[in-house]
Amino acid sequence: MAIKWTPDLSVGVESIDAQHKIWFEKVDQLFQAGKSGKAKEVISEMLDFLDDYTKMHFNDEEKYMKEINYPDLDKQIKAHRKFEGDLAKLKKDFQESGYNIALVINANQMIVDWLTRHISTMDKQIGVYVKSL
Repeated sequence: MAIKWTPDLSVGVESIDAQHKIWFEKVDQLFQAGKSGKAKEVISEMLDFLDDYTKMHFNDEEKYMKEINYPDLDKQIKAHRKFEGDLAKLKKDFQESGYNIALVINANQMIVDWLTRHISTMDKQIGVYVKSL
């Protein structure tokens, strides 16, 4: 499943949207590598990047929400920690089982589903709140 950031996923906060776009690009690179048979060479590197980038993005987003006194910060933090755990499990599965196409497909699907659902439901509310200030 290819993944592209689209304007309907815009939160309305430039710094958050910019980071989301990079996230989508990297996940799409993982998908494209799998599609072209090169996932074995890139999946470990890509999972490491996604793990590091996810933590950095969540930290930045949570810091921003604290600065604006976002009322649902606790819900966001809980969702972020859950996703970090899911991503850590993916990395662990890869390290234990080595490369397999099912892992690449599952990783891509899990990340795509989470990103689109989280941004569409939770992150967009940050933009709504910012507009109300």
